[in-house]
Amino acid sequence: MKYIWIIMALLSGAFLPIQGGINSRLGKEIASPVHASLISFLVGAVVLFTYTLIMRQPVQISGLKNAPLYLWSGGLLGAFYVTVIILAFPKIGPALTFGLVVAGQMIISIILDHFNILVAQPHPVNIWKVLGVLLVITGVIIVRKS
Repeated sequence: MKYIWIIMALLSGAFLPIQGGINSRLGKEIASPVHASLISFLVGAVVLFTYTLIMRQPVQISGLKNAPLYLWSGGLLGAFYVTVIILAFPKIGPALTFGLVVAGQMIISIILDHFNILVAQPHPVNIWKVLGVLLVITGVIIVRKS
């Protein structure tokens, strides 16, 4: 079962540059990167709404009352991410754009893991994790230089 999630995570990562390219082209077609981002979120919302209706996904609406305010920021962060990708993709290219995305993800992930922020259990930083991030950053520098 764990292998399925590994494959799904790899696929979702592979889809990000494709999504970035599609959204960037849409932004160009309609001459508005921000509206392209809005359209992307609207399509995603419709698809998720339809999925939850078809699959009859249970939800505990009462949990929203008790949820801390910061938990609502996921949509804001998603909108920032998609809009920045739409703007950066044509200017610096997919390799550098997503190299930087991966570097940023790795850096913040190690911090979240180490300090037990938004995770189920802490995973302390170690030399291998730091080396991994440095290799990713080195890869970004190499991509930038080429």
